[in-house]
Amino acid sequence: MTTRKIAVAVGALFIVQMVSAMIGTTLTQAFIDGNSDKTALTAGVALMMCSALAVVGIGLLMYQVLKGFNQKLALWYPVMRVVEFAVSATCGIYLLTQLQAVPNTMLWIYIPTAIGGLVFTYLLFVSRIVPQPIAVLGLIGYALLLLGVALDLLGVLDMDMGLGMILLAPGGLFEVLVLPIWLFANGFKLPQPARVSAA
Repeated sequence: MTTRKIAVAVGALFIVQMVSAMIGTTLTQAFIDGNSDKTALTAGVALMMCSALAVVGIGLLMYQVLKGFNQKLALWYPVMRVVEFAVSATCGIYLLTQLQAVPNTMLWIYIPTAIGGLVFTYLLFVSRIVPQPIAVLGLIGYALLLLGVALDLLGVLDMDMGLGMILLAPGGLFEVLVLPIWLFANGFKLPQPARVSAA
């Protein structure tokens, strides 16, 4: 794939993963809250799996672009995306088979999301393949996500309401609006090869 096609695919996958995760979470949470419709539960888990597969796709595609800047660090991004998929799949299968949720399901999914996201946005920042303010928004968003997970696990706040939702906002803005729109419109700004002057 050309870098232009990768940019468009990544932008689309970010939107797919966010939308499918939101709908899937709504359906699974409805079951947890007392809705006994197992068809809706199955659909919810399937959508969560679609979201998880989309993030793996993002990781693999972005590795092709980022490895030229720092191959060892870039490898950690798809690795963390695969970990995120594994956690999501495990929690989904547990919910389908046991008909109850793993405690703090979303928090365990958020951990690899945040760690991988910090690696991703740091590489975006240093490589300058997107404008640095976009990368900074992502860095802030994933840092706040990781902070929110820690505070939720400590019982300081709830990521599903109030301040917890505010902590999710910058990352959501980065993933579903700012970065995809930039990638659709402009793609990646890769460094131009140096010209060799004639002797």
